[in-house]
Amino acid sequence: MREFSQELAAELASGASHFCRCWLVVRADGQRMGFTDHDRDLRFDGDTYLAETGLTGSAVETATGLAVDNAQAFGALSAAGLREEDILAGRYDRAEVRLYLVDWQVPENRILQFRGRLGEIERGAVAFEAELRGLADDLNQKMGRAYVPNCDASLGDTRCGVALEAPYVLARALIRQDGARRLIVAATGLEPGWFSRGYAEWQSGKLAGLRSLIRDDSPHEDGHVLELWDDATLTPAPGDALRLIAGCDKRAETCRTKFANLLNFRGFPHIPGEDWVTAVPDDKTVHDGGKLLNGR
Repeated sequence: MREFSQELAAELASGASHFCRCWLVVRADGQRMGFTDHDRDLRFDGDTYLAETGLTGSAVETATGLAVDNAQAFGALSAAGLREEDILAGRYDRAEVRLYLVDWQVPENRILQFRGRLGEIERGAVAFEAELRGLADDLNQKMGRAYVPNCDASLGDTRCGVALEAPYVLARALIRQDGARRLIVAATGLEPGWFSRGYAEWQSGKLAGLRSLIRDDSPHEDGHVLELWDDATLTPAPGDALRLIAGCDKRAETCRTKFANLLNFRGFPHIPGEDWVTAVPDDKTVHDGGKLLNGR
């Protein structure tokens, strides 16, 4: 239940039109950006809310219980506000959003109408439309473990236990970009496929703070080539620093041979598959578990 101050309640009851909306967007990298549909900038709680950014919003739909609050924000892409290249790079993925109803004459008279995260963002050449998802949306996420042959831990987390250091983490510099999905990095003597299914963390340049997922990698005459899953949204510059994280295909054999970490393997490699469950026994086949255990 929302609590109104006496001053705000009196202002709302008077029917005065001294109210505007203010949006605060907090990205995962900590950058805070404020916007308002008022005709001048506002400031409160240490944040500045910029006017004339072309940002508007639909009405916030709220519900009791565990239903998800929904809203949408519409705006223009401009240097003073959201930039298309940042949206394409994923800098606003799941960014926190707060929507305030503010008395622009006395900004201390305000109420938080919505708090959640950015969902799907559709953008055009000069405008964007963003879905706002309430905090209750997290309750729609699936929880718990599944009994599957492959590991369900993330490389380097507390359940995995692998230390993310050399040789599983390497710091390298970009030599050049070769096409939308190929990067040539300064490295020699690396095993082919060592970083497949891993990722590159950009440490400097336009992509600093972002990750690029690695599809495959192999030696190259100029160093080492990384094949990315997605097209590069921004063009990196030669010399940009990367932190390369080794890939893991989640198989028990990889956990044993590549990471020497089989004791922490979080999958169930010997669980029967659907073909075993539906198999019909006969007296002509040797049932020693060989196909299940050894892949024969």
